[in-house]
Amino acid sequence: MTILSVEMLETHFVSRDADNRVRTARALNGVSFSVDRGEILGLVGETGAGKSLTAYSILGLLNAPARVVGGRAVFEGRDILGLSASEMNKLRGRRIALVVQSPRSSLDPVARIGDQIVRAYRDHQRGDAAEVRKRAVAMLESVGIPDPQRVADAYPHELSGGMAQRALIALALINEPDLLIADEPTTGLDVTVQAQVLDLLKSLVISRGLATIIITHDLGVVANYCDRVAVMFAGRIVEQGSVRSVFGGPVHPYTRELIESTPERLKIGTQPMVGAPPPDLFALPSGCHYRMRCTLAEPRCESEPPQVVLRGGGMARCVRAVSENTA
Repeated sequence: MTILSVEMLETHFVSRDADNRVRTARALNGVSFSVDRGEILGLVGETGAGKSLTAYSILGLLNAPARVVGGRAVFEGRDILGLSASEMNKLRGRRIALVVQSPRSSLDPVARIGDQIVRAYRDHQRGDAAEVRKRAVAMLESVGIPDPQRVADAYPHELSGGMAQRALIALALINEPDLLIADEPTTGLDVTVQAQVLDLLKSLVISRGLATIIITHDLGVVANYCDRVAVMFAGRIVEQGSVRSVFGGPVHPYTRELIESTPERLKIGTQPMVGAPPPDLFALPSGCHYRMRCTLAEPRCESEPPQVVLRGGGMARCVRAVSENTA
């Protein structure tokens, strides 16, 4: 069952330069994907590709000069991009939850962990004070915290990075949302704690039937924890499909380069890397946005690349995919 369907989402940054001329950065350019209940979708790509911006656009958390200028985000049958601020406030934290990169900057430093979870619950639901407190402690226990009562009484600075991240997940899940968006949920954690947090997220998806989006730079996270993957470049999804199909036989040249750039591949030395700065969002090239860096680019890449359905629902934005698909 599809929980969220994003269709041709476009987000621009509109500002004025020193001469008072309007300048537009096309940050998201027709982003489309969906996520089902009980599924984990990995959203990957280099810095500046638009991964986090996609999430913030969907959730109505943009600040000027950013604004959504087109597309739809259909959550359980309703386009939430058209909701008022008050309607979005009722939705966020209740039906859709966000786990951000740094618990240190997200948790209130002067409030106890338990009080923050209780507050998040009471923002959306009513309940007896003692029962809500008990529920908060139980939620901390459910995310693998061994002494939940102690952590509930603690302040954020008294917790390790791993415990703080677990507390943040408990905060996100206290209202039993249908969709969880985790934006780089293991940033700054050591590899052992990273694995523990990701194992926890995976088990919660299975046990609660959550639809989950994990935003990450780490292809290893996607390979081990996600069901499907969407690869972003310059505000577009250039390829998506099951993790097995995309990693086993990537179609888009950018996806291939991304996989080849993993530390394990670099150690093997399979091929020399081709690097370049990201494209200028104020002056994106015509046609394929990747063509300026692509070693396989052809003259036809200067026109709009097709979106081709491949391998049971997967897609790739590449003119070469047409030839490969019809060969």
